[in-house]
Amino acid sequence: MNRRARIDVAVVGGGVVGAACAIALAALDLDVALVEAIEPQRWAPDKADLRVYAFAPDNARLLESIGVWGDIRTTRAQPYRRMRVWDAAAAGELAFDADAFGRNELGWIIEHGLLVDRLWGALPEAGVHLNCPGQVDALEQHDQGVRLHLDDGTRLDARLVIAADGAESTVRKLAGFDVVTHDYAQRGLVAYVQTQHPHQDTAWQRFLPGGPLALLPCTEGRSSIVWTLPDEEAKRLLAVDDDTFNRELTRAFDARLGDMRVDSRRVAFPLRRLLAQRYLQDRVLIIGDAAHVVHPLAGQGVNLGLRDVAALRDSIRDAQTRGADFAASQRLLRWARTRKSENAAAAYAFDGLNRLFSNDGVAVSLLRGPLLGLAGKLPVLPHALWRRAAGL
Repeated sequence: MNRRARIDVAVVGGGVVGAACAIALAALDLDVALVEAIEPQRWAPDKADLRVYAFAPDNARLLESIGVWGDIRTTRAQPYRRMRVWDAAAAGELAFDADAFGRNELGWIIEHGLLVDRLWGALPEAGVHLNCPGQVDALEQHDQGVRLHLDDGTRLDARLVIAADGAESTVRKLAGFDVVTHDYAQRGLVAYVQTQHPHQDTAWQRFLPGGPLALLPCTEGRSSIVWTLPDEEAKRLLAVDDDTFNRELTRAFDARLGDMRVDSRRVAFPLRRLLAQRYLQDRVLIIGDAAHVVHPLAGQGVNLGLRDVAALRDSIRDAQTRGADFAASQRLLRWARTRKSENAAAAYAFDGLNRLFSNDGVAVSLLRGPLLGLAGKLPVLPHALWRRAAGL
């Protein structure tokens, strides 16, 4: 691009949410630039990415609409047909089954690296201008748009700037968005494992006193675990040898799939909640992790971010149909309020579930099993919960 360019939209951040946003808005015949500090490594099938997502059907439709879903699905996406949720401290189980919902699958387990790779591969054909490597050093807002100053001297004058640059968003800070954070004093330990018995195309989750243990089905018979643990316990389990870890993991999972064996390195990341107090500041808006970071127990982080994108695309398309200024803050305010409300509700719901089930108090433990058992006997409830998570 030129050292100074005038465009319709500048998207800052080239992860899953940012890249999908850039492509989706370019498809509306907008002149879109994507700013990213580091070009992602190419995805390779022999290097499994530890970061995986439980991908929802509504977001599969979003990616299909921008032309990348078919390739992702056929390359390495594991459909899951069932979910099983149970509590270590009490009897009772909550079950979800695709057949009962009249679907082939409930969703797909997909690696972060594969999603990013295919989205980046689609950027040139979509006509997105790429500034990479590029970092935002400063921004200036005025009535008609925003000027971004990049570290290489480039200036981008955009009618709208979209921050999708993660939980530590530079643009969010430069634009003066306030956030509220909460440290869970927990870490999410992730790894791939092999199980003695097949995973049955099922996503499993067991609630333990220290936090939930999720097992997500992957291709080639492997599974991905996301084990929420208190900080010190996570550090201990990272340090033990594989045999010790395998025994403790099998016991924590109640041996539902027989003996479990770790099949990759183990990594743990700190867990926190982050919620922006607003999503729109004049002609700068924030999406994805820049606006909301939630507990991973429901695997909804990337799904919420892509729903930000789908709703934004619809808002802009509606403005174009009406011949209005798509970037006017008064038009985007409805999008901002709706997404903030929905994401906050999801974040606090996940927080409540984590508190309820990561609790070994006697009274709470006695309640959890009957609650799960009752929910399992009311088919309408699992159906409603799944439709909510699936964005349908």
